[in-house]
Amino acid sequence: MAGRHSRTRIFSSPAGIVATAAVGVALAVGGTFGAVQLTSGSAPSGQTTLDLTPTTAASSLAPSSPVASPSASASPSASASPSATRSQQAASRSKARTASPKPSPTAKKTTAAAKVLDSGSCGASFYSDGQLTANGESFNPNALTAAHKTLPFNTKVRVTNPANGKSVTVRINDRGPFIDGRCLDLSRAAFATIASVDVGALTVRYEVLG
Repeated sequence: MAGRHSRTRIFSSPAGIVATAAVGVALAVGGTFGAVQLTSGSAPSGQTTLDLTPTTAASSLAPSSPVASPSASASPSASASPSATRSQQAASRSKARTASPKPSPTAKKTTAAAKVLDSGSCGASFYSDGQLTANGESFNPNALTAAHKTLPFNTKVRVTNPANGKSVTVRINDRGPFIDGRCLDLSRAAFATIASVDVGALTVRYEVLG
């Protein structure tokens, strides 16, 4: 019994290869397009009919929602630079300046008043000639020195002229005078300090200083 048979064939012709590649692409996308029917008979010789009628709903062909790609991490925001702060030194400049304390003047040392060991009144004269004094010094008429009969050498004696209040302090370095009524023989310079040398002699007040 003669008849036509419908069956699926695998073609090695170029048209079959193209059909097979199309099916592979459809399957790679993820959708199923249905059965591919390849028929021969009424179609002209050498031609192949490819039935690509989809058997699944259009919604099933929609590719699954792509996995959301990880969002790009936000770039770190630039931290604000610290605001400039005035240093304590700069802040102190706005404060009122205080005057630096002035050093207090140091008190001057006051020389204690010499102690008076003895005092009295007597006649005094002066002399200007001499080679050596009793203590071995060369006599100097311009030095404030004097001669006394008994006072130790280098004793200080303050001699005052009561007539004018002038006084001079002399150092004992010689012996004399050897005239009655006189207890001191002053150098010319010492006598000229309290009186005129033209007087020659006068009554003075003396104070032996310790």
